[in-house]
Amino acid sequence: MRGRNRILIIWITLFIGLCLQIIPWSPSYNMFKPHLLILIFAYWLIALPHRVGIGTAFVFGVMMDLCTGSILGIHAFIYSFIAYLLVFKFQVIRNLALWQQSFIIFGVSVCYNLLVFLFQVSIYHTITISPLILLSSCIDGLLWIVIYLLLRLIRRSFAIN
Repeated sequence: MRGRNRILIIWITLFIGLCLQIIPWSPSYNMFKPHLLILIFAYWLIALPHRVGIGTAFVFGVMMDLCTGSILGIHAFIYSFIAYLLVFKFQVIRNLALWQQSFIIFGVSVCYNLLVFLFQVSIYHTITISPLILLSSCIDGLLWIVIYLLLRLIRRSFAIN
């Protein structure tokens, strides 16, 4: 498989993650909604930081802002910040056991939720946070194992380097 097709597979998985992320959930179940796009980004940033980087995270953050109708740049900033954190220590994270990586992803998800909360407070002056928001972070930590194994299978079957 040629280089362009390999990068296309990465972008397709990210686009699928974006589509799954923007699917609306019922308000009563919204606290359980996993951040699938962040999980897929985390995998590609840890596995192939030379192919997917902060710029890609920024582009998908802008697309997330456009799809959700939020203020332009909020998700772009948050995704770029999270991408920076993951790329900065990708070699350490890559060498951890899968259950240890789940704890890192839990922390990344908490960071995402707190940054979204800070932007909501600073822009809309409304405080809408609940300790139940940690449920989505716990689900992200558990779902990381499935996402990791699935994307690793895709990466190996298409020989993406």
